[in-house]
Amino acid sequence: MNDHARSHNDRASSSHTPGGIGGRDISELIVAASADGIVAVDDQGIIRLCNAAAQELLARPAQDLIGTTFGFPMVGDRAAEVDLMLPDGVERVVEMRAATTTLEGERLHIAALRDVTSRRQAERDLETALERQGVLLSVAAHELHSPLAAISVLAHVLRDRGGMMNAEERTQLVDRVIELTSRLQLLVRKLLAGASTEAAAGRSVSEPVQVLEVIVEQLIGIERRSENVRVSCSPELTAAADRAELSIMLGNYLDNAMAYASPPIEIRAAARDGWTEIRVTDHGPGVPSSFVPHLFEHFTRAPETEHAAEGTGLGLWIVRTFAQANGGDAWYEPAEGGGSSFCLRLPAKSAAPDDQPGQ
Repeated sequence: MNDHARSHNDRASSSHTPGGIGGRDISELIVAASADGIVAVDDQGIIRLCNAAAQELLARPAQDLIGTTFGFPMVGDRAAEVDLMLPDGVERVVEMRAATTTLEGERLHIAALRDVTSRRQAERDLETALERQGVLLSVAAHELHSPLAAISVLAHVLRDRGGMMNAEERTQLVDRVIELTSRLQLLVRKLLAGASTEAAAGRSVSEPVQVLEVIVEQLIGIERRSENVRVSCSPELTAAADRAELSIMLGNYLDNAMAYASPPIEIRAAARDGWTEIRVTDHGPGVPSSFVPHLFEHFTRAPETEHAAEGTGLGLWIVRTFAQANGGDAWYEPAEGGGSSFCLRLPAKSAAPDDQPGQ
């Protein structure tokens, strides 16, 4: 410690003599305000005193703090937020309020420090959630407008001209209404899943799931299009995951392949190094390399496909979010010989927290 800091330490020990505000000594003021961390700093920015709450907040004992530079400007007329990096690498957000007093003829600046890390994180989470809800509403309005308008037109045609149509023409119109209605239902499911995905993240309930059963259920859901899907999966293969979320993940991968790729589509699932890996591979044009880093972001679609197929840009984001919530991950690889391979990795079995397989 240098002579300047040592002299301040010597003077700090005298700060327990009467003086300061209203005849009370500074140490009494610190004790009275002990709910917050209190630090007294002189005009040179050197810490003269601190209370126990400040020691805990700054993760340093008083003997390490007193005599050192405080390092933050004192703002007396308003509260200021300070980002702290503690010695153990933990980050904290601290609200600081400052006042100035005099102790034995020397001016001291008193800083009251309050840990607002949790509050700030909650505010950021709320801001993010509100922003995403706003984007989600915009996407919903945009995506739902066209099919609703088309259904309205078809309904008016059936009402006004239905009597002049033959059976085949009426059937074609009804089939188109059914097709548009199915599209609306799919959009609503995607939008609802997108709205609830982050809320569900971290609350997934893992259980041993027979992977082949989930694959078969998804193939039944796509009906006649399943003829273009080839499956390779052992009946004994299991994954530790939330079954409903695994169904959503695989369903979104299949929807993506059906919308943007060319048949045949292959679903291959196998155990690998303590993981269960599922790959949905197609023979389409693949993903432009410039867009690969953005594939799993929400509300993004490659410019080359925006007019080629209908979609919300939510499906792959949902897959990755659910995969990570279940202790795994989702990613893209170019397929051999052209096309795309969308991959999903999940734990092969439930494991203790210190027994998770490595990435």
